[in-house]
Amino acid sequence: MNCQTFSRRTLLRGMGTAVALPMMNVMSPTRLLAAAATETPVPLRMGFFYVPNGAHMPDWTPRDEGSRYQLSKTIERLKDHRDKFNVLSGLTLDGARAHGDGGGDHARSVAAFLTGAHPRKTNGADIQNGISVDQATAQQVGNATRFASLELGLETSSQAGNCDSGYSCAYASNMSWRGPANPMAKEIDPGALFDRLFAGDSVKQTRQAKSVREKYRKSVLDFVLDDAKRLHKILPSVDQRKLDEYLYSVRDVERRLGSTELLRVGEDGVPDYPRPKGVPRGLDKHSELMMDMITLAMQTDSTRIVSFMFTNAGSNRSYSDIGVSEGHHELSHHGKSAHKQEQIATINRYHIDRFGYLINRMSSIREGEGSLLDNSMIIYGSGISDGDRHNHDDLPILLAGNAGGKIQSGRHIRYKNGTPLCNLYLWMMQQMGAKADQFGDSNGLIDKLA
Repeated sequence: MNCQTFSRRTLLRGMGTAVALPMMNVMSPTRLLAAAATETPVPLRMGFFYVPNGAHMPDWTPRDEGSRYQLSKTIERLKDHRDKFNVLSGLTLDGARAHGDGGGDHARSVAAFLTGAHPRKTNGADIQNGISVDQATAQQVGNATRFASLELGLETSSQAGNCDSGYSCAYASNMSWRGPANPMAKEIDPGALFDRLFAGDSVKQTRQAKSVREKYRKSVLDFVLDDAKRLHKILPSVDQRKLDEYLYSVRDVERRLGSTELLRVGEDGVPDYPRPKGVPRGLDKHSELMMDMITLAMQTDSTRIVSFMFTNAGSNRSYSDIGVSEGHHELSHHGKSAHKQEQIATINRYHIDRFGYLINRMSSIREGEGSLLDNSMIIYGSGISDGDRHNHDDLPILLAGNAGGKIQSGRHIRYKNGTPLCNLYLWMMQQMGAKADQFGDSNGLIDKLA
């Protein structure tokens, strides 16, 4: 390995383990092979983060527009990064409306969130939706990375059953769709996701490496240590620090994964440290592990496209850790109750805090002339506005990152109410290099971002 043959496609390898590398200064086009010199030195990423049951809109929507707007009570939680995101008001998801199908707004809000389509009302096998923006983009540009896309979340996906007024659970628990009848189940197990990101080149190698790691209680980094040491010697000092920080992050995530289960003791009294099974019970720890690995996946260019569902549609999860003992869905039908609206606002602030953790992590990763977040465009929001009204216009939408300089961040932008959310998606697809002149119910490209 030498700097003349070093590119961002380089992997540290050993014992069936492959660890991708972060963006480094030596990966600039002038340092790559001629065959790789045409690659974009800093790739652009896109992500979509969904929260259920809408938002308490008075605490969400800023009063003023432009860059001098005052942060609302909910969005104020991101004040340390206010120059890294835009709040977008007025965007609409027409596909989530009833259109004669009656109840089922929660299921429709998820099914339409990334597709812009109106899902067929059925709880049988004849589901019909549209392709989602992440998959439409991945089908065109996903071959540039190890994983065309990652579909993640904190609650399991279902592919059958009746989940909302006659709508299949496939609609309520999946927002990523490879095709009209093909929902993409999400991964919720941090341990399984870690194994996917740091797997070998074959299933056999991956299983062998995992077995050895468990037997000898080793880190994935122990198997690639020789490769890492050789690389470290030939890097300039600034990249040596980047490599050290990245490898520390990998080991830290792995350490925290290992603590997600209680310590087991074998018959001989010797502690056993198996790979974690299941997910952490605490939502804080679960979400942070997933956000850390999303950061690692994007940092190493393992993928450029991520979708993430905090919970499934109509989730009735309670949040006792933050003083909310009632179910989220039940509270969203607040009937203008001041108590219920305050509880909803509390949940909203909790979710935005979880997203803020990701924003903080991505902002801390230096890349090119900016950060990992600077080279991304990350949507956060819901397919419902006010949970009591079940309306799908003027949605709570936040766009983080500035797409490598293509977005002027730090503003509240108000669009004409009724503007299709898919206008934004179409613009994002084109920035990613996907060829498209229409998506979902788009009627043009979003403006005011540059």
